[in-house]
Parts: sequence; structure tokens; C-alpha cells
Amino acid sequence: MRVQQRRSRGLRHALFGAISTMAGGLFATAAATAGVADGGDAARCCRVVELRQYALRPQRFDVFSDLFEREFIEPQEAVGITVIGQFRNLDDPERFVWLRGFPDMTSRAVALEAFYGGALWKSLRDEANANFTDTDDVLLLRPTAADARFDLGGMQRTAIGAVPGATGIFVATVWSLDAAAAPDFPRWFDASVRPLLARAGVSVIASFETDPTPNNFRRLPVREGEHVFVWIARFADRTQADAALDRATGSAAWQMAVAPELVKRLLGQPQVLRLEPTARSLLR
Repeated sequence: MRVQQRRSRGLRHALFGAISTMAGGLFATAAATAGVADGGDAARCCRVVELRQYALRPQRFDVFSDLFEREFIEPQEAVGITVIGQFRNLDDPERFVWLRGFPDMTSRAVALEAFYGGALWKSLRDEANANFTDTDDVLLLRPTAADARFDLGGMQRTAIGAVPGATGIFVATVWSLDAAAAPDFPRWFDASVRPLLARAGVSVIASFETDPTPNNFRRLPVREGEHVFVWIARFADRTQADAALDRATGSAAWQMAVAPELVKRLLGQPQVLRLEPTARSLLR
């Protein structure tokens, strides 16, 4: 294992220069264009987001998390991918959940080809894949509005091996929608649901909906033929998260105005992910 780690680190450092040379111009241009199109708000990420949930073999979370944080963050970011955050699902501890973003779908295809077609991934993919039982639970998303994206301004990733600072808890709620309800759902959420959440102490930091653009990197499957709405909130800790969400969903206003509408619009039960950031997650 130590020989493999030294070899992979050497590959990673050797590849950074080449990757940056090939992709740097493209993604520098894309970033500059994004800043202009978004009113200069370059800290907001991203126009395309993947919510990825990996089912791991028993007792493999720490093994894979360590590998991911040591080897796979900087090489992805070198080709234009924003690794937004990676988490342990508190209710399913053998599930590795992570988010990554792209400026647009064209950049996504180029960046994923650069990373997964490169020597570093090829040298480590067997080691990585040995940890999984399933990696196909992936949602391809777009923000519901320009200001509904993650605000990453001022956030700094912990260095490899450094002691991480304090972190919060994130709750990602995935609502699967009836196709007819999907187009108007973000507007209804902002008008009717978000204010009730805010009054209960739930601050929504980002919201996304299914990106209907066809998957342009077919080597990595995504969930297709679905309509979802995803909203994400941050809390100081698990106790605060549970209390605030209970206040919101248990209120008379929620029961009278929101719950009946959700019954009409949703397909099945919501998926609620209580997420604890790992040591090097940017979102913390």
C-alpha cells in the first residue's frame, strides 16, 4: 500500500502541470465568462451540480474517504471541477455522499474526460472501486435561480493531514416530483415553503432541480427520467437541525398549507440526508 501511495502521489504531482497546461486556458475563460454572466458573483457555485451517493462495503467509509481526500480532490479541481463537499450520511454510515460542480455541461464533459481518462485515475480506480457496492445513485442538477447556488466565498479547504476546524451539519432534502408539478415547484417553494422554514430557524443555503440536459459523459450514469427538487440547509449541530426541522414540519401553518400541497406534488416519501462533512470538505 505504501509503495502504491508513493507512486500515486508522484503521478498526481507530475500530472498537475500537464493537466493545468491543457485545461487551464479553457477553464480560466469559462470562469471569467461565468463571473460576467452571473453579475460578477464568482463565489456562487455552480450552474451544474452532481449529488453523488456511493454505497460502500462494510467498514470501508474511512478507507475510501482517506483515499478520496488524499488523491482525488486537487486533481479534479485542476481540470475545472469544483469539489464542493463530501460527507458521511449520519443515518447510513456506510454511504459516502459528495457534491461537485461545473460551469456548464460542455465544461463538464471536458473536465470528466480529462480526469477519468488520465493516468492518475487509471492507476487508482481499482483501489477506489474495491470499496463500492454501488455508485449509480447520482442526480444531475441545476440551480433553481442564480442566487440559489452554494456561496463558497471565503471558504478554504483543510490541508492534507491538518486538523480540521469546527464544522456544522447539513441536511439535504430530495423531493421527487410529479412531472406536471416540476416546472412551477421552485416558485411555489420560494413563496410558500421557504418562509415557514425561515421562521422555524431553517436557513436554506441552496436549492436545485433536475437538469434535463442529456448526460454528456455516459461512462458515469446518472438518474434519468426523474424530476427532483433538492434543498440544502446548514445547522450548527445535529440537535439544532432536528429541533428546527421538527418546528417547521410540526407547525400548524405547515400542516395546513404545505403538507397537503406536497401530497399532491410529490411521488413517494422525501429522502432526507443528514450529512456530516469529512475532514477536507470545502462545505463545512
